[in-house]
Amino acid sequence: MIAKSDMPSINEKPPEGIKPEGSSYRVLVVDDSMFIAKQLGQIFTSEGFEVAGTAADGAQGVEKYKELYPNVDLVTMDITMPVMDGVSALEKILEFDKNATVIMVSALGKEDVVKKSLLMGAKSYIVKPLDRKKVLERVVSVLKR
Repeated sequence: MIAKSDMPSINEKPPEGIKPEGSSYRVLVVDDSMFIAKQLGQIFTSEGFEVAGTAADGAQGVEKYKELYPNVDLVTMDITMPVMDGVSALEKILEFDKNATVIMVSALGKEDVVKKSLLMGAKSYIVKPLDRKKVLERVVSVLKR
């Protein structure tokens, strides 16, 4: 039996990560920083998203995307990573799936690389250090398009 306190109030808005049909958006987090990956994962899961998988570099991110396809709604991709940078990984993911929704994650001062990724097909970007509200605003605005 579900306790009354576990049930959402009528006025409580649903979590941001829930699709209109009621299932969670599935996110692949690609970042070589375990701290950033964990932080993004916590932001997403607390808002109703499902973290479908994680990868520590661009090459792993491309392989993980292919493995999970078509069950990934969003990829967050760090721009600078070992083995394969995020822009190269973005290119490979878009070659595989031209409709992929990828949001780049960048440190301050990487504007030229962010612009390049947006021109290539990234849907938006998030700047580190991560701000929970800004992350969700960017992600939700991209998913609602």
